[in-house]
Amino acid sequence: MSSKLPPKPMRASRISIAQLMQPGQANNLGNVHGGWIMKLVDEAGALACMRHAQRRVVTVAIDQMVFRQPIRIGDLIILTAEVTYAGHTSMEVEVQVVAENPITGERTHTNTAYLVYVALDDDGKPVHVPPLLAENPAEKRRVEQAKERQERRLAQK
Repeated sequence: MSSKLPPKPMRASRISIAQLMQPGQANNLGNVHGGWIMKLVDEAGALACMRHAQRRVVTVAIDQMVFRQPIRIGDLIILTAEVTYAGHTSMEVEVQVVAENPITGERTHTNTAYLVYVALDDDGKPVHVPPLLAENPAEKRRVEQAKERQERRLAQK
């Protein structure tokens, strides 16, 4: 595949997943396991990157995951993911996690995570991804911030 792929807008990759948290996903205090949330974050991120690249992807990095507020049994967890950076074969995705009380409608932002994925061809080799098109000043800022994060990641190698 050529690296001359047409750019795709950020919004084309946007995905939302909502899931009700059940007792089997929580500890004995009623808080959802962090690992369960991480799994959902990884799935949402991968789906956004697959939408952008139109290829299978693999996770290569998670910057960090800080749980600012607990997610409780009975909460609706809402994950929104969108590609914020596209390199040659890699993509960064931002995943926002919100817990919602489905009775009151009260929403709490619990965390934001940045993950990096690589697109793969049918033989499992890295393949070029489309460039990312930022359509407004806010998106352009997000792309610039993502480029800075990617430069820091590469410098740490």
